[in-house]
Amino acid sequence: MRTYPTMVTRVKDYLEYRRALGFALDISGELLMQFARFADHSGHRGPLTTDLALRWASLPETASPRYQAGRLSIVRTFARYLAAQDGRSEVPDRRLLGKNYYRLQPHIYSDRQLRELILAAAKLRPTYRLRPLTYSTLFGLLASTGLRVSEALNLCREHVDLSRGIMRIEQTKFRKSRLVPLHSTAAQAMRRYARERDRDPRAQHSDAFFIGGHGQVLPYRTVQYTFRRLRSQLGWRSNGMLPKPRIHDLRHSFACRRLLHWYQQGVDVDHAIAALSTYLGHGKVTDTYWYLTGTPQLLSMAGQRFERFAGHSPGGDHEKG
Repeated sequence: MRTYPTMVTRVKDYLEYRRALGFALDISGELLMQFARFADHSGHRGPLTTDLALRWASLPETASPRYQAGRLSIVRTFARYLAAQDGRSEVPDRRLLGKNYYRLQPHIYSDRQLRELILAAAKLRPTYRLRPLTYSTLFGLLASTGLRVSEALNLCREHVDLSRGIMRIEQTKFRKSRLVPLHSTAAQAMRRYARERDRDPRAQHSDAFFIGGHGQVLPYRTVQYTFRRLRSQLGWRSNGMLPKPRIHDLRHSFACRRLLHWYQQGVDVDHAIAALSTYLGHGKVTDTYWYLTGTPQLLSMAGQRFERFAGHSPGGDHEKG
Protein backbone atom coordinates (compact mmCIF):
# COMPACT_ATOMS: atom_id res chain seq x y z
CA MET A 1 0.00 0.00 0.00
CA ARG A 2 1.32 3.39 -0.98
CA THR A 3 1.95 5.78 1.91
CA TYR A 4 1.42 9.52 1.48
CA PRO A 5 3.23 12.29 3.35
CA THR A 6 1.14 14.70 5.36
CA MET A 7 -0.71 17.43 3.49
CA VAL A 8 1.40 20.02 5.30
CA THR A 9 4.56 18.40 3.88
CA ARG A 10 3.07 18.34 0.38
CA VAL A 11 2.01 21.99 0.56
CA LYS A 12 5.48 23.01 1.76
CA ASP A 13 7.05 21.17 -1.18
CA TYR A 14 4.61 22.84 -3.57
CA LEU A 15 5.26 26.33 -2.21
CA GLU A 16 9.01 25.82 -2.38
CA TYR A 17 8.67 24.75 -6.02
CA ARG A 18 6.44 27.69 -7.02
CA ARG A 19 8.51 30.28 -5.17
CA ALA A 20 11.64 29.03 -6.89
CA LEU A 21 9.87 29.99 -10.13
CA GLY A 22 9.43 33.55 -8.87
CA PHE A 23 5.93 33.50 -7.37
CA ALA A 24 5.63 35.14 -3.95
CA LEU A 25 2.39 33.37 -2.91
CA ASP A 26 2.19 35.27 0.36
CA ILE A 27 -1.57 35.22 0.92
CA SER A 28 -2.38 32.10 -1.10
CA GLY A 29 0.53 30.29 0.54
CA GLU A 30 -0.84 31.01 4.01
CA LEU A 31 -4.30 29.85 2.95
CA LEU A 32 -2.87 26.64 1.51
CA MET A 33 -1.14 25.96 4.81
CA GLN A 34 -4.47 26.45 6.55
CA PHE A 35 -6.00 23.93 4.16
CA ALA A 36 -3.15 21.48 4.82
CA ARG A 37 -3.57 21.72 8.59
CA PHE A 38 -7.33 21.26 8.17
CA ALA A 39 -6.76 18.12 6.06
CA ASP A 40 -4.24 16.59 8.47
CA HIS A 41 -6.31 17.44 11.54
CA SER A 42 -9.37 15.79 9.98
CA GLY A 43 -7.40 12.56 9.61
CA HIS A 44 -7.32 12.67 5.81
CA ARG A 45 -4.64 10.52 4.21
CA GLY A 46 -4.01 9.80 0.58
CA PRO A 47 -4.73 11.77 -2.60
CA LEU A 48 -6.46 15.12 -2.46
CA THR A 49 -10.19 14.75 -3.11
CA THR A 50 -12.83 17.15 -4.37
CA ASP A 51 -14.88 16.50 -1.23
CA LEU A 52 -11.98 17.53 1.03
CA ALA A 53 -11.35 20.68 -1.00
CA LEU A 54 -15.04 21.65 -0.90
CA ARG A 55 -15.35 21.07 2.85
CA TRP A 56 -12.47 23.46 3.52
CA ALA A 57 -13.36 26.00 0.83
CA SER A 58 -16.92 26.31 2.16
CA LEU A 59 -15.65 27.56 5.53
CA PRO A 60 -16.82 29.63 7.18
CA GLU A 61 -20.39 28.92 6.18
CA THR A 62 -21.29 32.59 6.65
CA ALA A 63 -18.67 33.74 4.10
CA SER A 64 -19.71 35.14 0.74
CA PRO A 65 -19.87 32.80 -2.27
CA ARG A 66 -17.10 34.83 -3.89
CA TYR A 67 -14.82 34.31 -0.90
CA GLN A 68 -15.49 30.57 -0.84
CA ALA A 69 -14.91 30.32 -4.59
CA GLY A 70 -11.57 32.07 -4.10
CA ARG A 71 -10.52 29.51 -1.49
CA LEU A 72 -11.44 26.67 -3.83
CA SER A 73 -9.47 28.28 -6.66
CA ILE A 74 -6.33 28.30 -4.50
CA VAL A 75 -6.71 24.60 -3.62
CA ARG A 76 -7.50 23.78 -7.24
CA THR A 77 -4.11 25.06 -8.41
CA PHE A 78 -2.41 22.94 -5.76
CA ALA A 79 -4.55 19.92 -6.76
CA ARG A 80 -3.34 20.18 -10.36
CA TYR A 81 0.24 20.01 -9.10
CA LEU A 82 -0.53 16.91 -6.99
CA ALA A 83 -2.47 15.21 -9.79
CA ALA A 84 0.54 15.54 -12.09
CA GLN A 85 2.67 13.87 -9.41
CA ASP A 86 0.54 11.03 -8.08
CA GLY A 87 -2.01 10.58 -10.87
CA ARG A 88 -4.77 10.08 -8.29
CA SER A 89 -5.52 13.48 -6.76
CA GLU A 90 -8.76 15.06 -7.98
CA VAL A 91 -8.87 18.55 -9.45
CA PRO A 92 -12.13 20.27 -8.39
CA ASP A 93 -14.19 21.72 -11.22
CA ARG A 94 -13.76 25.50 -11.34
CA ARG A 95 -17.56 25.94 -11.53
CA LEU A 96 -18.41 24.17 -8.27
CA LEU A 97 -18.64 27.31 -6.14
CA GLY A 98 -19.08 29.86 -8.92
CA LYS A 99 -16.68 32.57 -10.03
CA ASN A 100 -14.10 33.81 -7.58
CA TYR A 101 -13.08 36.93 -9.50
CA TYR A 102 -15.09 39.44 -11.47
CA ARG A 103 -13.50 42.11 -13.61
CA LEU A 104 -14.84 45.47 -12.50
CA GLN A 105 -14.57 47.97 -15.34
CA PRO A 106 -12.02 50.58 -14.23
CA HIS A 107 -12.25 54.33 -14.49
CA ILE A 108 -10.37 55.61 -17.54
CA TYR A 109 -8.96 59.09 -16.98
CA SER A 110 -9.31 61.72 -19.65
CA ASP A 111 -6.37 63.95 -20.55
CA ARG A 112 -8.21 66.82 -18.85
CA GLN A 113 -8.53 64.87 -15.60
CA LEU A 114 -4.85 64.00 -15.63
CA ARG A 115 -3.97 67.67 -15.99
CA GLU A 116 -6.41 68.56 -13.20
CA LEU A 117 -4.86 65.98 -10.87
CA ILE A 118 -1.29 67.16 -11.40
CA LEU A 119 -2.23 70.85 -11.10
CA ALA A 120 -4.27 70.23 -7.93
CA ALA A 121 -1.38 68.26 -6.42
CA ALA A 122 0.99 71.14 -7.21
CA LYS A 123 -1.27 73.43 -5.16
CA LEU A 124 -1.39 71.23 -2.05
CA ARG A 125 -0.79 72.97 1.25
CA PRO A 126 2.96 72.69 1.91
CA THR A 127 2.87 71.00 5.32
CA TYR A 128 6.48 70.28 4.42
CA ARG A 129 8.40 72.10 1.70
CA LEU A 130 8.47 69.31 -0.88
CA ARG A 131 4.86 68.16 -0.49
CA PRO A 132 3.28 69.86 -3.55
CA LEU A 133 6.17 68.97 -5.86
CA THR A 134 6.36 65.41 -4.50
CA TYR A 135 2.73 64.61 -5.25
CA SER A 136 2.53 66.38 -8.60
CA THR A 137 5.66 64.50 -9.73
CA LEU A 138 4.46 61.17 -8.33
CA PHE A 139 1.01 61.32 -9.96
CA GLY A 140 2.55 62.50 -13.21
CA LEU A 141 4.95 59.55 -13.15
CA LEU A 142 2.13 57.07 -12.54
CA ALA A 143 0.08 58.54 -15.38
CA SER A 144 2.95 58.59 -17.88
CA THR A 145 4.42 55.14 -17.13
CA GLY A 146 1.61 53.00 -15.73
CA LEU A 147 3.79 51.99 -12.77
CA ARG A 148 2.17 50.25 -9.82
CA VAL A 149 1.99 52.67 -6.87
CA SER A 150 4.21 50.41 -4.80
CA GLU A 151 6.84 50.40 -7.56
CA ALA A 152 7.01 54.19 -7.61
CA LEU A 153 7.17 54.49 -3.82
CA ASN A 154 9.91 51.84 -3.57
CA LEU A 155 12.18 53.66 -6.01
CA CYS A 156 15.63 54.41 -4.62
CA ARG A 157 17.89 57.17 -5.89
CA GLU A 158 20.22 54.62 -7.48
CA HIS A 159 17.28 53.12 -9.39
CA VAL A 160 16.62 56.34 -11.33
CA ASP A 161 19.13 57.20 -14.05
CA LEU A 162 17.98 60.67 -15.04
CA SER A 163 20.88 61.28 -17.40
CA ARG A 164 19.61 58.43 -19.59
CA GLY A 165 15.94 58.73 -18.63
CA ILE A 166 15.62 55.13 -17.38
CA MET A 167 14.27 53.68 -14.14
CA ARG A 168 15.18 50.26 -12.78
CA ILE A 169 12.21 48.56 -11.12
CA GLU A 170 13.52 45.80 -8.89
CA GLN A 171 11.97 42.62 -7.49
CA THR A 172 8.32 43.63 -7.75
CA LYS A 173 5.35 41.38 -8.52
CA PHE A 174 6.47 37.88 -9.59
CA ARG A 175 9.94 38.89 -8.27
CA LYS A 176 10.74 40.36 -11.66
CA SER A 177 12.98 43.34 -12.38
CA ARG A 178 12.78 45.53 -15.47
CA LEU A 179 13.99 48.75 -17.03
CA VAL A 180 11.38 51.46 -17.68
CA PRO A 181 12.33 54.24 -20.13
CA LEU A 182 10.86 57.67 -19.42
CA HIS A 183 9.36 60.11 -21.90
CA SER A 184 11.49 63.25 -22.15
CA THR A 185 8.85 65.34 -20.38
CA ALA A 186 8.58 62.83 -17.55
CA ALA A 187 12.37 62.70 -17.21
CA GLN A 188 12.46 66.51 -17.05
CA ALA A 189 9.88 66.54 -14.23
CA MET A 190 11.80 63.86 -12.35
CA ARG A 191 15.05 65.83 -12.67
CA ARG A 192 13.36 68.92 -11.28
CA TYR A 193 12.06 66.96 -8.30
CA ALA A 194 15.45 65.32 -7.70
CA ARG A 195 17.16 68.73 -7.58
CA GLU A 196 14.69 70.08 -5.02
CA ARG A 197 14.79 66.88 -2.96
CA ASP A 198 18.59 66.98 -2.77
CA ARG A 199 18.40 70.53 -1.38
CA ASP A 200 16.21 69.38 1.51
CA PRO A 201 18.27 68.61 4.64
CA ARG A 202 15.81 65.89 5.70
CA ALA A 203 16.45 63.94 2.51
CA GLN A 204 20.20 63.68 2.95
CA HIS A 205 20.01 60.48 5.01
CA SER A 206 17.38 58.72 2.89
CA ASP A 207 17.90 56.50 -0.16
CA ALA A 208 14.23 56.87 -1.18
CA PHE A 209 13.50 58.81 -4.34
CA PHE A 210 10.09 60.07 -3.20
CA ILE A 211 10.23 61.24 0.41
CA GLY A 212 7.61 62.18 2.94
CA GLY A 213 7.54 64.80 5.66
CA HIS A 214 10.18 63.12 7.81
CA GLY A 215 12.62 62.63 4.97
CA GLN A 216 11.88 58.91 4.68
CA VAL A 217 10.03 56.88 2.06
CA LEU A 218 6.57 58.27 1.26
CA PRO A 219 4.00 55.99 2.96
CA TYR A 220 1.41 54.31 0.74
CA ARG A 221 -1.39 55.09 3.18
CA THR A 222 -0.52 58.79 3.09
CA VAL A 223 -0.56 58.77 -0.72
CA GLN A 224 -3.99 57.14 -0.73
CA TYR A 225 -5.33 59.71 1.73
CA THR A 226 -3.95 62.62 -0.29
CA PHE A 227 -5.34 61.25 -3.53
CA ARG A 228 -8.81 60.86 -2.02
CA ARG A 229 -8.74 64.46 -0.78
CA LEU A 230 -7.80 65.67 -4.27
CA ARG A 231 -10.44 63.44 -5.87
CA SER A 232 -13.10 64.91 -3.62
CA GLN A 233 -11.85 68.44 -4.29
CA LEU A 234 -12.08 67.87 -8.05
CA GLY A 235 -15.57 66.35 -7.77
CA TRP A 236 -14.79 63.34 -9.93
CA ARG A 237 -17.24 60.53 -10.58
CA SER A 238 -16.19 57.20 -11.97
CA ASN A 239 -16.95 56.13 -15.54
CA GLY A 240 -16.29 52.53 -14.46
CA MET A 241 -18.15 50.10 -12.21
CA LEU A 242 -16.77 51.43 -8.92
CA PRO A 243 -18.28 54.61 -7.49
CA LYS A 244 -15.04 56.63 -7.49
CA PRO A 245 -11.79 56.66 -9.48
CA ARG A 246 -8.76 54.95 -7.91
CA ILE A 247 -5.03 55.57 -8.13
CA HIS A 248 -4.69 52.13 -9.72
CA ASP A 249 -6.94 53.31 -12.55
CA LEU A 250 -4.01 55.43 -13.74
CA ARG A 251 -2.36 52.14 -14.74
CA HIS A 252 -5.46 51.00 -16.66
CA SER A 253 -5.67 54.40 -18.34
CA PHE A 254 -2.02 54.29 -19.40
CA ALA A 255 -2.51 50.91 -21.10
CA CYS A 256 -5.59 52.12 -22.99
CA ARG A 257 -3.92 55.37 -24.10
CA ARG A 258 -0.83 53.51 -25.29
CA LEU A 259 -2.99 51.17 -27.37
CA LEU A 260 -4.92 54.09 -28.86
CA HIS A 261 -1.70 55.91 -29.81
CA TRP A 262 -0.37 52.79 -31.51
CA TYR A 263 -3.54 52.40 -33.55
CA GLN A 264 -3.36 56.06 -34.56
CA GLN A 265 0.28 55.62 -35.61
CA GLY A 266 -0.44 52.48 -37.61
CA VAL A 267 1.66 50.25 -35.35
CA ASP A 268 1.10 46.48 -35.50
CA VAL A 269 -0.57 46.18 -32.10
CA ASP A 270 -0.60 42.37 -32.15
CA HIS A 271 3.20 42.46 -31.93
CA ALA A 272 3.57 45.64 -29.87
CA ILE A 273 1.34 44.33 -27.07
CA ALA A 274 4.19 42.05 -25.97
CA ALA A 275 6.41 45.11 -25.47
CA LEU A 276 3.66 46.79 -23.44
CA SER A 277 3.34 43.67 -21.29
CA THR A 278 7.07 43.78 -20.52
CA TYR A 279 6.96 47.54 -19.85
CA LEU A 280 4.13 47.08 -17.34
CA GLY A 281 5.89 44.18 -15.63
CA HIS A 282 3.27 41.55 -16.37
CA GLY A 283 4.00 37.84 -16.11
CA LYS A 284 2.11 37.04 -19.31
CA VAL A 285 0.48 39.02 -22.09
CA THR A 286 -3.04 37.96 -21.04
CA ASP A 287 -2.53 40.05 -17.89
CA THR A 288 -2.06 43.08 -20.14
CA TYR A 289 -5.28 42.38 -22.05
CA TRP A 290 -7.01 42.39 -18.64
CA TYR A 291 -6.05 46.07 -18.30
CA LEU A 292 -7.64 47.11 -21.58
CA THR A 293 -11.12 48.64 -21.69
CA GLY A 294 -13.29 49.40 -24.68
CA THR A 295 -13.23 53.19 -24.44
CA PRO A 296 -15.23 55.22 -26.97
CA GLN A 297 -12.00 56.22 -28.72
CA LEU A 298 -10.77 52.62 -28.99
CA LEU A 299 -14.16 51.35 -30.16
CA SER A 300 -14.31 54.09 -32.78
CA MET A 301 -10.83 53.14 -33.98
CA ALA A 302 -11.84 49.47 -34.09
CA GLY A 303 -14.91 50.34 -36.15
CA GLN A 304 -12.84 52.30 -38.66
CA ARG A 305 -10.35 49.45 -38.99
CA PHE A 306 -13.15 46.96 -39.57
CA GLU A 307 -14.68 49.17 -42.25
CA ARG A 308 -11.35 49.28 -44.06
CA PHE A 309 -10.97 45.52 -43.70
CA ALA A 310 -14.49 44.85 -44.97
CA GLY A 311 -13.99 47.21 -47.91
CA HIS A 312 -10.84 45.38 -49.06
CA SER A 313 -11.90 41.81 -48.35
CA PRO A 314 -13.33 39.55 -51.09
CA GLY A 315 -16.98 40.31 -51.49
CA GLY A 316 -16.58 43.53 -49.53
CA ASP A 317 -17.94 45.64 -52.41
CA HIS A 318 -21.57 45.00 -53.19
CA GLU A 319 -23.61 46.24 -56.09
CA LYS A 320 -26.13 48.84 -55.13
CA GLY A 321 -29.70 47.88 -56.01
